[in-house]
Amino acid sequence: MTSQKIIAGSVFPDLFVKNLKNETLDISQIDQDFDWKMIVVYRGKHCPLCSAFLNELEKYQHKLKEIRIDVVLVSADSNDQLVEHLPQLDITLPVYFGLNIMQMNELGLYISEPRSEQETDHAFAEPGLFVINQSGQVQCVDISNNPFFRPQLSTLVSGLEWIKSKDYPIRGTYQLINE
Repeated sequence: MTSQKIIAGSVFPDLFVKNLKNETLDISQIDQDFDWKMIVVYRGKHCPLCSAFLNELEKYQHKLKEIRIDVVLVSADSNDQLVEHLPQLDITLPVYFGLNIMQMNELGLYISEPRSEQETDHAFAEPGLFVINQSGQVQCVDISNNPFFRPQLSTLVSGLEWIKSKDYPIRGTYQLINE
């Protein structure tokens, strides 16, 4: 299956996944207390690097709230896998589950199959991070094909603060047009 990367500046698609109450919600919607949203896609319970990244991200939650960026986390894990994973996490950020292959593909995420049954029991998304602006457009995107390549959180958060304060344009939108 081929995937097309999500285009900077495009409208972020609806992203219906489930919460711990098994309610289906569109996590792409920006809550009224915020004007931007960050959606962090992580590999799942089986990934210790994801757990470390999510725990570190929690440390920046206050600053992100201060600059009015809501943060949500999502993986392809099941409800049971998420419940098993939560004790390994020291976070208050909202976590969702049930990201499916079609959604991963629509977001342009890299998708991997487990190396063994001990790793996990389903295909999963490699890390992705999407920042949606007040117009619902993709302001920033970071997609990786493995858990070792992720943005440095201190740089990411200070960069987002700068982007918002300077009304910095969406970058990476140049399109080569055939004549």
